[in-house]
Order: sequence, then structure tokens, then C-alpha cells
Amino acid sequence: MTDMMRIPKLAFIFTFVVCLVVYLTYVKRHYDDSKPPVSNQLPQYRMDQREHPTSAQVASEYIQHGIMFDAGSTGTRIHIFKFQMEPNEAPKLAHETFRAIKPGLSAYADDPEKSKEGLLELLKVAKGTIPDVLWSSTPVVLRATAGLRLLPGEKATVLLDKVREVFSESLFFYRPDSVSIMDGTDEGISAWITINFLIGGLHGSETPTVGMLDLGGGSTQITFALRDEKTIQTSPIDYVTSFQMFNISHALYSHSYLGLGLMSARLAVLGGIEGQPLGGTQELVSPCLAPDYSGEWVHAEVHYTVKGQKAGEPIYESCLRKVEKMIYKRVRKAEDVKDIDVYAFSYYYDRAVDLGLIDESTGGSVRVSDYIEGAKTVCNNMAVGEIKENPFLCLDLTYISVLLQELGFPLDKDLKLARKINDVETSWALGATFHCIESLRKHGSC
Repeated sequence: MTDMMRIPKLAFIFTFVVCLVVYLTYVKRHYDDSKPPVSNQLPQYRMDQREHPTSAQVASEYIQHGIMFDAGSTGTRIHIFKFQMEPNEAPKLAHETFRAIKPGLSAYADDPEKSKEGLLELLKVAKGTIPDVLWSSTPVVLRATAGLRLLPGEKATVLLDKVREVFSESLFFYRPDSVSIMDGTDEGISAWITINFLIGGLHGSETPTVGMLDLGGGSTQITFALRDEKTIQTSPIDYVTSFQMFNISHALYSHSYLGLGLMSARLAVLGGIEGQPLGGTQELVSPCLAPDYSGEWVHAEVHYTVKGQKAGEPIYESCLRKVEKMIYKRVRKAEDVKDIDVYAFSYYYDRAVDLGLIDESTGGSVRVSDYIEGAKTVCNNMAVGEIKENPFLCLDLTYISVLLQELGFPLDKDLKLARKINDVETSWALGATFHCIESLRKHGSC
């Protein structure tokens, strides 16, 4: 009787063990399936005393670094950001390290191997800034702008592959899609995010957002928040975009004009064609240069001989006609810009410094009419033999003044010029880094 009772008991224990194994196997498989692949994970490191000492540390807070390479048409710049991340809040920017080298990545189009030296130099700065224990959790990203956009596709691809090779050996968190050519509109949106983050306009506060103008070497961008339903309805569909940042939705008007950056526009006004060297003894002759001027100019690694046109009509009026002809119907007016605060960067800033309108280190404000009056003064002074250090200043100022009017800015419109806000560079790099970190965590890619 005892033996007969023991059999059902053993059967019960065996059945229980089998069920337990099956259950644990199911749970493990379900857990494994629900995890994103390890290669897509961006590790998080809690704040520690060495990295960010506080009197009462919160377990959900952590430090996140990000490395953004800005491969522009005239140079490569590295931005090394340190963020304090907190749940359901906008990140706090704790520190930025910035370095720049010349020439731009596109200068190595015919010898990509030479690009490695500059990239390694900038990565050395990053390794000296970020504790080595955090390298594997720090994304390294490169976004190329107009300089590479203007290169033939194959040359740009080879250059980017060389960057990927360098980054893959860097010990930082790297994925192949972290290296790419940035769409011009994304460049404008990222710069808009940067400036509005720095002034507090993205944190759900009552601080209104501001518009953004950027004038690079190969392209120029305009971006601002849409407030008028009429503008949304009348703007081309590819000028309007929306996105969510820090749990707030934003609708923007944003467009990038490739070929209308200052250096590309300068070449077009002089009569040259992008990427096409002059043959033999050919010269670019322009009324925008002093009548007795002759010199060499290098753009996108092409050497040009440029000369001033013999004296005839007043220089400013002649140059103005050339600029207006070049830009005719290439820019769309944006009526909203009359009623919003606007920050302007890059060559808008540099040429205002050249005119003495703002301090080089602190920036300031200028009116559109200031660029016009400056252009007239510089151009007319060239007519009587006075040439400033930059022989192209007359052309550049004339172009900037026409471009601003074509974009819809009235003559009395004030533009705020700043290179830094709270010691942070006012470039697209910060906004692009925010997007990248958020995208890596959600989707495993930038």
C-alpha cells in the first residue's frame, strides 16, 4: 500500500519540476526577446562623486557625454558636451569643450588618408576631456555640411568611410550611421534647437522662441517657429516641419539654400562655377573688386585669379546689380520674420565685426540697414584706392544686405549676433547632439 502511494507522489513531484522548467524557459525567452540588441544599447552611468559630486544624489540622475564633429566647408570642429540627465526633464548642459582645425574635410577629397591626422588630433582632445570609464557610453558622431554636399558622391563616400574607420577604433560608442552628410534643413533645425535651448525657450517656460539665421560657406539657413496659420498654408510643404523635443511639440519653417553660403555666392557673383577651375590664363573680373586689384583666391581647393574691373560706374551700384542678378528668384520671402526676434550666426557675425559694428568677443545687435550702409562705404572707399585687409568685403557686405532683404527682413529689423551664449557655441552641434542621444536610446541609431 505504501509503495502504491509513493508512485503518485513521485509523479506529482516530477510533473511540478517539468512545469517549473517550462515556465522559467518561457520567462527567459520572453525577456530576451523584449530586450533591444546589445549593440544598440547606449550604456548609462550613474552620477558618482568623481564625475558629478552632489550632497544628495538621486539614483535616477546620470551623466551623459556626447561628441559631435562638425565637418564644415572651411574647417572641422569638435564639440564635447557633458549633460546631467534627469527623467521627464530637459537635460542640463554642465560643460562644453570646443576645438577647431583647418582645412575642412572636403579639402582631402583627392587624398582621404590625410584626413586621419586631424580627426585623431580632435579625438585626443575628447579623450583628455572625458574619463576613460565613460568612453564606451559616449556616442561619437560626425555630421558633414555644405562642403561635402557639394562634392561628387563617390568622393564624399570615400571620405566618410575613412571617418568611420577612425571612429571604429576610437573606443567611443560608435555606429556606422553616426557618420553622414547632414541635410541642410536638419542643420537649420538643429541650430534653432541650440539657440532656443540656451535662452530657455524649449523648457515649457513662458520664454518665447526666437528665429535663427546661419550663413556658412556653402549654404545658408533660416528657421523659426510658425505662429501664423496663413504661413503654414502658403509655404511649400518641404519648408514646414514638426517634431517633439522634451515632450513639447514644435512646428517650424525651415529651409537651407545650398549654393548661397557666402563663399559659394562670392564665386557665383565673380562669374565662376563651383568645382570648375579656370583654364590657362583665364581670370575672374568683377566690378565688386577695386579697379586696380589683382590677386589669388582659393575656394574648395580650386585656385582662382581675380581682378577688379576698370573704373567706370560707381562700384557699389555695379556690384549691387551683379548680386541681385545672381540671387534673383533663388530665395523665398518669409513674412513672419518681421515680427520675431532673430539671432544670426557665422558670416553675418564675422562681417559685422569687420565693419566694427559689434565687438568680436561679445557680439551685439545690428540692423539690416547697417549692412547696406557698410557696403556702400567700403565699396566707395575702394574707388579712391582704400582697400581693407579683405579685398572681398565690398562684395560680401553687398551680398549679405541683398540676401536679408530677399528673405523678407525690413531695413530697420534688428538682428542679434552671438558666437556664444552662457559660454556655449551657438552652432547646430548642441541641438544635433540632443537629437542623437535621444534617438540612440529610443531606436538605436542617430
